[in-house]
Amino acid sequence: METVNIMIVGVGGQGSLLASKMLGHLLVNAGYDVKVSEVHGMSQRGGSVVTYVRFGDKVYSPIIDKGEADFIVSFELLEAARWLEYLKPTGRVVTNTQQMEPMPVIAGLATYPENLVEKMQAKGIQVDAMDCLSLAEEAGSSKAVNMVLMGRLSHYFPNIAPEAWQASLEANVPAKALDINRKAFALGQKGLSFLRNKQARQRIFAAAPVVSCGGLNVLEALSWRGEGVGVVLFFGDLDSFRTLCSR
Repeated sequence: METVNIMIVGVGGQGSLLASKMLGHLLVNAGYDVKVSEVHGMSQRGGSVVTYVRFGDKVYSPIIDKGEADFIVSFELLEAARWLEYLKPTGRVVTNTQQMEPMPVIAGLATYPENLVEKMQAKGIQVDAMDCLSLAEEAGSSKAVNMVLMGRLSHYFPNIAPEAWQASLEANVPAKALDINRKAFALGQKGLSFLRNKQARQRIFAAAPVVSCGGLNVLEALSWRGEGVGVVLFFGDLDSFRTLCSR
């Protein structure tokens, strides 16, 4: 098979290195030749971290060049935007919508960019954006964002059995944290991608508590804990939902 390239990007302390370790373990056990390499940044809390995961029949280099990534898996929204030049034209961004202010923003020298998901989509980029932090907290710990993202990523590898993902999770997560991380992974599998554009959401929520679009195969439920909003049930495909949100 052709080599698949995955970039895992984030901020130190978010658990991106554990995610790459779990992913490497999964793919080796699935019979692939795998190269995993932390190639940029620092793993200490607050520093930017980038890991490359490459797998296929035979992988000769651990490095992913610009324009080669099939997936950018991002733990933080600005980090997703920062590494877009590495994405293939047909690639996909799978990102947590959490925003962590970098030092220039904290120091008042810059502002955090607004509407990053919408801006990426306006460029024709496939973006799967999800509030992984809220789902991790629902599972029992904000530290489980990495497992929420891995759960979401598993959607794009249907040839790898769910049991294999669970086995790799259990092999890499400490026993005392297994229950929370299992829950986080499951929530990521079921989780709904959605735009964080507040005005777009408000237009939908003001129109009706239940939104129904044309798709037939997907039932997604979005729990939004905003003012005056309980649960929006969405019947349809996510692209239709994004289109509706963007109007």
